[in-house]
Amino acid sequence: MPSDELTAQVLGLFVAVNRRYAQESEAAATAHELTPLQAKALLSSEQPVAMRRVAECLHAEPSNVTAIVDRLEARGLVERRPSPGDRRVKLVAATESGLSVIADLRARTPFVSHPLEALSVEQRETLRELLALMLEG
Repeated sequence: MPSDELTAQVLGLFVAVNRRYAQESEAAATAHELTPLQAKALLSSEQPVAMRRVAECLHAEPSNVTAIVDRLEARGLVERRPSPGDRRVKLVAATESGLSVIADLRARTPFVSHPLEALSVEQRETLRELLALMLEG
């Protein structure tokens, strides 16, 4: 537990921002009968992208992403393609249906899409510096 009230308030705000982000993401995904991870994988495939990159976006192992992409593919939201530069690499690309869902997901997630919109550029820079300091400490 934090030892002072200011630290407790700051940590509470971190939790509130995270909760708002998660709730908005989950509600948008649920509207399309997707899990939040499926929605995030779909969003990452707006342009053709390697499976490894989808895994990086999800902070997951590539082997775990296969099942997520399988489900999206079964719903007709993405397709797998061989990479033109290396046929061993599989690309994931949103289909027309997938692009339509992506547009709706973005429309339903204004906070997720622009969480720092209320901050000026200077405030964003300060926030970045402060968060970096926290991680260094």
